[in-house]
Amino acid sequence: MFKFEISNLKNMKKEVYKIYDDIKLHLYIFEPENREPNNLLSVIVFFHGGGQDPSQFFPQCEYFSKRGMMAISVEYREWVKPPIESIIDGKSAIIWIRNHALKLGIDTNRIAAAGASAGGFVALCTILINGYESDTTNSLVNSKPTALVLFNPVVDTVSNPKIAYYFKKNPKDLSPMHHIKKGLPPMIIFHGTRDNIIPIKQIEDFTIKVKKLGNICELVSFERKGHGFFNFGAYKNKPYNETVRATDKFLSNLGYLKGEPTI
Repeated sequence: MFKFEISNLKNMKKEVYKIYDDIKLHLYIFEPENREPNNLLSVIVFFHGGGQDPSQFFPQCEYFSKRGMMAISVEYREWVKPPIESIIDGKSAIIWIRNHALKLGIDTNRIAAAGASAGGFVALCTILINGYESDTTNSLVNSKPTALVLFNPVVDTVSNPKIAYYFKKNPKDLSPMHHIKKGLPPMIIFHGTRDNIIPIKQIEDFTIKVKKLGNICELVSFERKGHGFFNFGAYKNKPYNETVRATDKFLSNLGYLKGEPTI
């Protein structure tokens, strides 16, 4: 994993969005330089993969902040059996961002959630799994983003033995595959054909099921690429560049960005 050093990121600031057991959880917020006054920004919120940390998505955050969006990478509690705390923290992060929209200067109708692997699961759960808002959040503010950008996400907690390990009791209760419905926000999924943790067949089945209900879901597959192929520094950055460019175009088509990609 190639990481950007926090000390080198001049346009990043940290905010505490939640405290549990005296432990602070942070948002790493990247703002565009020279932003126009009174111009509400669109937002992309990243949830890192299992075994990673928020710096996994710092390169993407820096890119999208330079493109004129606010970009946020979330610190959340790692998966346990089952990963209830991860879901709660993901929802708490979106709710905090919505609650602080005026302070942040953002458009709450343009909040994209993005995530990799376990973080992709968290992003999906903010939309598909009801409940699990923490007691400290404002119940009048919803935890749902308005678009999804997913990198080799966990979509099925039932049929994948490597994932089902975490969901031994009632695995369907938290399985995105088993909670698909109409009216989902548009989403794009990036996945490697040689992913040995989440088989691409599961992602293909998920995409078909989402689209059958009239939702927008684009799957972009990467031949002969494994889990985590999109990370900065992997495969000489070719997949990183391609996924960032495709995400840029996806968000531009939704009105979150203007102009052509710069990568």
